[in-house]
Amino acid sequence: MITIHHLGVSQSDRVVWLMEELNLPYELKWYDRGADFLAPPEYRALHPVGTAPIITDGDLVMAESTAIVEYISQRHGGGKLSVQPDDPDYPHYLFWMQFNNNLQSTLFIKLTFQTTGTTPGADNPMMATTQRREDGIYRALEQRLGESEYLGGARFSCADIMSMFNLTSLGMLGARAIDDSLPNTLAYVQRISARPAYQKAMLIAGPAASRPAA
Repeated sequence: MITIHHLGVSQSDRVVWLMEELNLPYELKWYDRGADFLAPPEYRALHPVGTAPIITDGDLVMAESTAIVEYISQRHGGGKLSVQPDDPDYPHYLFWMQFNNNLQSTLFIKLTFQTTGTTPGADNPMMATTQRREDGIYRALEQRLGESEYLGGARFSCADIMSMFNLTSLGMLGARAIDDSLPNTLAYVQRISARPAYQKAMLIAGPAASRPAA
């Protein structure tokens, strides 16, 4: 059975959601963040990268949510929520499986400026490039969701599981709000949020969830 090592308020809620969508059994092992909001030592000791999510599957210890989600879908879910290479939508699937880290990087660069007390102007090359990249990502998101109900193709897939953290929870760190200025994306978030497996996963491991009572 897969064990999900869940760090509170982290991207590991994606893995719980995937397991619920696939109706697969799993064990959830909860770890609380420290007073500094960082992962505790016992979590960092699980894998050299020390980041969430981490799963164990027998002797395998695996990190990085994109890899974990695809691994589980293919190895344990029969590829049900993956898009296969011979599918015409496969290039879209690959793109939207990867876009999440690009979106996060733009936010973290902005946060770095903020935490150092720097207020870069539009003439700052790093800030100008970061803003241009962020604008392009949201522009591509709006365009894609005007063409397709789901990011990876005509049906719900792992690409959608990968997207929601960035469009919902990342707002806690100051990411762009998904509102009427992004109508296709807003409709998408509302549509995906209504999925029973998503709602169950958020109750179990979402940002508002807490460690289950012993």
